[in-house]
Amino acid sequence: MNGAQLSEFPDDSELLGPYVSSLRRRALLAGELSAVRTFSEGFLLKFLRARDFDEELSLKLLLNYQRWRRESPEISTCLSPSSVIGLLNTTYHAVLPQRDHTGSRVLIYRIGQWNPKDWTAFQVFRVSLITSEIISTETETQRRGLKVIFDLQGWSLGHALQVNPSLARKISSVLADSFPLKVRGIHLVNEPLFFRPVFAMIRPFLPDKIKQRIHMHGADFHDTLNDFFSPPVLPPEYGGEGPSIEGVCQEWTNHLLQSETLLQQIAAHPTGDVTINPEEALILRD
Repeated sequence: MNGAQLSEFPDDSELLGPYVSSLRRRALLAGELSAVRTFSEGFLLKFLRARDFDEELSLKLLLNYQRWRRESPEISTCLSPSSVIGLLNTTYHAVLPQRDHTGSRVLIYRIGQWNPKDWTAFQVFRVSLITSEIISTETETQRRGLKVIFDLQGWSLGHALQVNPSLARKISSVLADSFPLKVRGIHLVNEPLFFRPVFAMIRPFLPDKIKQRIHMHGADFHDTLNDFFSPPVLPPEYGGEGPSIEGVCQEWTNHLLQSETLLQQIAAHPTGDVTINPEEALILRD
């Protein structure tokens, strides 16, 4: 049985038990995690599904995730949605209510809504981490991954100056090998010419498989986006038939605020391994 087939089984399946136990044992034997006593089953399954139950790759991803949290405390120790509520209220970011035809979650970031005079690049990146932590708890997202649309209309020199090589490396690390989510596609729309130097800074840190999943659509994106997403999935502003972008941004902001306690617990936990109680599971269910 291959990894994709194993991913389809529910968390409590007996078939998954040996994989979880083996990954837990190997993780606890890792020298850099010697102070950790255990990992929960649900937490380990995120990493196993993200790497199609390849034990070596799952262990590497888990260790990278722990290393990234330790080396980036300026972001990882604060995952509070209320700390960036002003940015979220500008309708900067949304997770669309409907998944695409493959079952992937679809995220939209509207760069023009980010005023670099009000919000630093680290705070903007925090929004991405907040959403990533939440959707990584969804079993269907663990299986099908995510796709991202970056709307770069309004990109300015002020934005470019915020993205230095250190931040570019951190962003690339999360996209590539430090977070338990499968990135199935990255779509850029309305990208100006002077965005290219920033993209050139990020690109070298990305693995080939991610580079191959990056699509640049330009200003005439409505038709080409429809080659990847069916009309019911996308908001009208992006050539679709779904709810308006303002509405879905506000809906996702409300969802994040409802998850504030859980996110604060993840940020405060040494490994990020937080058990979700039944009430939180109702909020986070697919």
